[in-house]
Amino acid sequence: MVVAGRRKSIAFFIALGVCLISVILLLYVGWVLLSWRTGILLILGVMLLTLIIGGVVINTVFLVREIRRNEQHDAFINAVTHELKTPVASIRLYLETLQKRPVEEAKRKEFYRIMLEDSDRLLATIEQILRTGRVGAGSRKLNLSPVDLGGLVADCVARARTLHSLSPESLQYHPVPPLTIRADLDEVRAAISNLIDNAVKYSGAEVRVGVEIDRVEDKFVLVRVKDQGAGIPRSELKQVFKRFYRVPGALASRVKGTGLGLYIVRSVAKRHGGRAWAESDGLGHGSTFVLQLRADK
Repeated sequence: MVVAGRRKSIAFFIALGVCLISVILLLYVGWVLLSWRTGILLILGVMLLTLIIGGVVINTVFLVREIRRNEQHDAFINAVTHELKTPVASIRLYLETLQKRPVEEAKRKEFYRIMLEDSDRLLATIEQILRTGRVGAGSRKLNLSPVDLGGLVADCVARARTLHSLSPESLQYHPVPPLTIRADLDEVRAAISNLIDNAVKYSGAEVRVGVEIDRVEDKFVLVRVKDQGAGIPRSELKQVFKRFYRVPGALASRVKGTGLGLYIVRSVAKRHGGRAWAESDGLGHGSTFVLQLRADK
């Protein structure tokens, strides 16, 4: 209901802007026909008309952007609220069960396992929010050190396999010879993990994700994460790296997330003198995300 109301607001202000411009044009044309002999007034009228039309257009553009930004913020708050409340409610439920009645040892261990997983999920959400503030503002200085990129990617792949219960065939990575970069280990690990987690989540029921490392002209190294999932419309390839942004669609509505993962990836890449981008042939054709970093000389 809120989204529909905001869309109506956008349509209303666009229509209002068009109507105002139309009225101004009609008045101006009538005025020119009646006062065609007065050249100075004609010039001033053109200038005034240009300023008014420009003001209306700028006002409408900023209004639409503000409404869309508010929608993204609301979606982010809703997503974060869900990501925080769900594990807390789950942990509380199991604790109350353990407190109120005796539970068999096997069941008790299962409860402990689930509560630990929910705790990890809660901590991951909090860490992602905190990391967004750090990398976005750029207030935290990079702790640069030599990093074995191949070993780091292998660790991230192993973590993702454990976290999502995936087989080596579902999440593939072929080790490469030692490849060193000079980077902030924590930030690069977060960026690569976000790329892999994002590919897994948007793969749907059948996960087929591949991770590759390439070197380009001895200047850069590329980490490519390919999936065969939902794909991305060409018009959205740049938008997906914006903060809070999530590609609209049925699958996106079912996938849990805060809309911060790819924003963190892009921020980390920029802070390391690299960049990040996405490639896709459209919906249903999978996607490839690329993280480019400077190679260690």
